[in-house]
Amino acid sequence: MPSAEDRLQELRAAIAACRLCRDNPARGEGHRLPHEPRPVAVLSTTARILIAGQAPGLRVHESGLPFNDASGDRLRQWLAVDRETFYDPSNFAIVPMGFCFPGYDRHGSDLPPRAECAPLWRQRVMDAMPQIELMLAVGHYAQRWHLGAECPKSMTETVREWRRFAARNFGTAVLPVPHPSWRNTGWLRKNPWFEAELLPFLRARVEALIH
Repeated sequence: MPSAEDRLQELRAAIAACRLCRDNPARGEGHRLPHEPRPVAVLSTTARILIAGQAPGLRVHESGLPFNDASGDRLRQWLAVDRETFYDPSNFAIVPMGFCFPGYDRHGSDLPPRAECAPLWRQRVMDAMPQIELMLAVGHYAQRWHLGAECPKSMTETVREWRRFAARNFGTAVLPVPHPSWRNTGWLRKNPWFEAELLPFLRARVEALIH
């Protein structure tokens, strides 16, 4: 019988080979992925923390390393971990809602995660990592998927209610946070409770779960 690691390795290989958004785009997307897909995800049989992001940016697409950019620097600051700790798959699984860089819109901003990805892969990934105890839902795309009907309409409302989701006594606790993009610096200034109240809780949970 295949081990859990063998099954996860099969899933990694299947994700790496996926070309759905290039070859069979979902209705409503309007276009195929404009470049060769490069799925980026870190799956783990031992990590107890899952970082559920949005989709890779261009730098991540080029390097194949998740959060290998300024957003990653801020995220690691929030977690109070260094790069070595962050990229150790025994500490963190990192699985965005869309595995591939979606390209840019006409204003030069990253497009949303591709619509094809999560329906095909999300539940399979979650089922393959039952040991996850804490999910960091980064941005509203991840929050809407993983909180479902419980998710408030806005990202700010969702993050403001973080205690309700983090206190779940069944399944995986979900901690919603904004995307660590530097474009959200204004949001952080307007919502000082995030750094004063949520981040200490997050750092304490991370320290407990990776040691």
